[in-house]
Amino acid sequence: MEYTHLGRTGLTVSRLCLGTMNFGPHTEPHDAHRIMDAALDHGINFFDTADVYGWGENKGLTETIIGDWFNRGGGRREKTVIATKVYGEMGEWPNEGKLSALHIRRAVDASLRRLQTDHIDLYQMHHVDRDTPWDEIWQAMEVLVAQGKILYVGSSNFAGWHLAQAQETARARNFLGLTSEQSFYNLLVRDIEAEVVPAAQHYGLGLIPWSPLAGGLLGGVIRKEREGVRRVNGYAADRLEKHRDQLAAYEDLAAELGREPGDVALAWLLTRPAVTAPIVGPRTMDQLDAAVRALDVELDAKTLERLDEIFPGRKTAPEDYAW
Repeated sequence: MEYTHLGRTGLTVSRLCLGTMNFGPHTEPHDAHRIMDAALDHGINFFDTADVYGWGENKGLTETIIGDWFNRGGGRREKTVIATKVYGEMGEWPNEGKLSALHIRRAVDASLRRLQTDHIDLYQMHHVDRDTPWDEIWQAMEVLVAQGKILYVGSSNFAGWHLAQAQETARARNFLGLTSEQSFYNLLVRDIEAEVVPAAQHYGLGLIPWSPLAGGLLGGVIRKEREGVRRVNGYAADRLEKHRDQLAAYEDLAAELGREPGDVALAWLLTRPAVTAPIVGPRTMDQLDAAVRALDVELDAKTLERLDEIFPGRKTAPEDYAW
């Protein structure tokens, strides 16, 4: 396993992050425990979750599954850098969602109980809260750091200017502020290259891409469709038709390289500026083993150029759309 620092911090994390969103809704607790054990065996020490995972009436279930796994001992908690999130609505009553100081205080305590731990290593804001002042948010986070309940703060789904707002307010308070940003980023969707990536680089934030395979479209969907292994429906089917020519060219390139398309997609992300670790969210052990293969894929300059030709990226703003 390869390791790096999370952004500008001294925290060491694996170059792959284990996403746990499937634990509960699609993966039974026993199988989830086996996957997490296997992740540690592979050297993956960076796990990502959220208080809302489990969804619907089962919000909090995924954190509970992870907490039960921690409780099995064997150094599981000590070896794991655990990241969770706050923002989503956890109930129907006022102040049971978003980023008010009240909700942050209640949400972190609830996550700590479910995770059966005394601290969260990376506490991430799951979305920007346009209604809560940054001074209020940072005051709440500062209290949690002082109490030892959280160590680092991250964001998710922020625009570039949100990162700037957050960091400049934190700077004025003499607070470390954000250490990471979790964004939707893959070969097919490269929008964050215009402003989020430059902001992350400027402020020393580690990027944690989610959906690195674009919902499976970069995992060899055309070949699987042809072999009858997978059929896509609804929104995914519309996206497949929209990008079919690109995806076909991409799968042909992966075949030339003798690699699985999904391995190439993950390996490409590992070459991108500011990227710390793509999130892989396996439902099964086989999917975890497949993700780890990407660490052995080296993409030369010619291959990277061909990928840019198939999936054009974004320039840094404002040159992306102006001079």
